[in-house]
Formats: sequence, C-alpha cells, structure tokens
Amino acid sequence: MAVNKHRTSLKDLARELGVSIATVSRALRNSPEIGKDMQQKVKELAKQLNYRPNPFAQSLRREAPKIIGVVVPNLVTHYYAAVLDGIENEAARAGYSVISANSHEDFDTEARVIDNFIGLHVEGIIACLAQNTTDYSHFEEIARMGIPLVFFGRTCLPDLFSSVTANGDEAAQMATQHLIDTGSRRIAFIGGPNHIDMVRRRKHGYLEALRENSLPIDRDMVICDRIDYDVALRSTIELLSRPNRPDAILAFNDIITFAAFTAIKQMGLTIPDDVALIGFTDDAHAAYVTPRMSAIEDQSHEMGATACQLLLKSIGGDKTIYRERVPQQLVIRDTSAKIRL
Repeated sequence: MAVNKHRTSLKDLARELGVSIATVSRALRNSPEIGKDMQQKVKELAKQLNYRPNPFAQSLRREAPKIIGVVVPNLVTHYYAAVLDGIENEAARAGYSVISANSHEDFDTEARVIDNFIGLHVEGIIACLAQNTTDYSHFEEIARMGIPLVFFGRTCLPDLFSSVTANGDEAAQMATQHLIDTGSRRIAFIGGPNHIDMVRRRKHGYLEALRENSLPIDRDMVICDRIDYDVALRSTIELLSRPNRPDAILAFNDIITFAAFTAIKQMGLTIPDDVALIGFTDDAHAAYVTPRMSAIEDQSHEMGATACQLLLKSIGGDKTIYRERVPQQLVIRDTSAKIRL
C-alpha cells in the first residue's frame, strides 16, 4: 500500500476498498445499512491511513445542515460572480447557505472541490465545468451517491443531471448576422477548447450565419484555444497580422473579448472601421470603454437563480432531468457596425 503523503479523505478510503464514498461515510458512522465486516474494514483502514474527520465539516453539519456547494471556473469574472449572486439569493429564500469554490479552470482542482463538498455533506451541488475537464468520473460518483447536482453554462452527462444553458447558438448567429448586415465579410471566431459544449454551440451559430449568407467558411478564421487573456491576445495579433486579415471578430467570452479589443488597438487598427468586434460578455466595462463595446449579454443572475431552483427541486425529491435555457441579449453599441445604422 502506498505511503500516505496527504491528508486522507473519504475518497482515499473508498478507492482503497473499492467501495463508494457513501459506504465509507456510513461505515464510519456505524450506520445499520452497512454490515459489521465492512464497518470493521473501513475503521481499520482509516486508522492505518491516519484518517481524521474534518472538524469544519462536522461543525457545519451540526449548525447549518442546509448547505449548497457551488464550483465555478473563474470566480473573479463578472459573469460567474453574477451567477453566484443569483444562486445565493434563491438559496437564501429557501433557507440554504452557499459555499462557493473556484476551480481556476483546472480539472484536478475541480475534482478536489467536489470531493470536499462530499466531505462537507452538502445537500446539493451546482457546477460549471473547468475548461480542461474531459474526465467526468467525479460527477458520475456524485450520481451514484444520489447527491443532487445541476450544471450551468458548460455541461456534461446530460442523461444524469439537469442543466441551465443560454441560447448561445442563436445569439451567435444573430450577432454574426448583424456584423454581415453592417458591412463585415471576413468574420473570425475566437473561442475556447472545442470539447466544451458552450464553445460548440456558439461556433455553430456563427457558422450557420455564414452559410445562410453564402459567405465562404475559412477554417483559418476560427481559432479555438485555451480560455486565457494572453493566449487570446496572441491569437488576435496573429490573425490581424495576416495579409488577408479578418474585418470582424466574434469573441467567445469576456476574457477573449477584451483581449481582442486590446490587440486591435495595439495593432494600430480602428474599431469598427478596420475590425468590427462583438463579444459574449456581461462585464460592465463593455459600456464604458472607447469605443463602447457591442455585446451579447447573458442574463447571468437569472441563470444562477434558475440553476438553484432546479437544484432545490432535486433536493426535494424531483427526479426529472430538466433542460432550461436562459435567452441572451444582443446589445448594439459602437464596435460592430462599419455601416452606420
């Protein structure tokens, strides 16, 4: 058996014994649902690996048992902060407390957060996937344990969990159509990793608008890379350095939008006459930069509230798997129209 180099968790014990985390938890609490032999095996292994219950979790269970865990990829952005605000407001009305955690767009951190939530015995979980998450086993474990979970934004395992998403395909098509209607012809799309369902939806809408207007689809105008400001800045500069550069950009989210905005200005180009720009962003700065940013705005507070409502239904025993869509709004300002409307 490997030497234990970190604080032993319920998940560690479950992995060693080949059982679920729920079984380990119940065995340590002497639950009658678990046989005496299994209880003994669990307790012996717990002693061997120096397992210690989390006193913070125990305190929370005694004093505030109605807890919802929320994990988001980047808590400092306006979008996720607004979603969390919607969740917290809805949860408070139902008498629940919320514990939020930031995955920092990292799979390992996300999996560890989910493990911590299990250890805290949360009533349910609301999650948005980290951009490099392609292994969903930690969420499959949640399903096996019967812990209610709802995804928002970026989702997976649609047969197991309810989700709240935006109409990103329709919004992207509408935004691309606006760019076409106002004089743009070589429109680039800068997105995130292709395995993210949110990226696929928005890219699909962009491509549909090009097809419907009989504009050529140039795969070199589609860049789907890591969701990171510096990566998006370099990608935009590379695009704009080409001989046949784009004359418009549709940007996947607020991070990529403001990176593209900065890159265009750094290249000495004007917005929108040289390069028009529309971004998916809830960031309040969109209305205050110069020129003012045209944007596809999420109703992120409503998305959070809707996700919490679905989770509360699940906690209450509703086994229905819901697919809710919260519409986005195209707000036209100054960065998108070459032809003045």
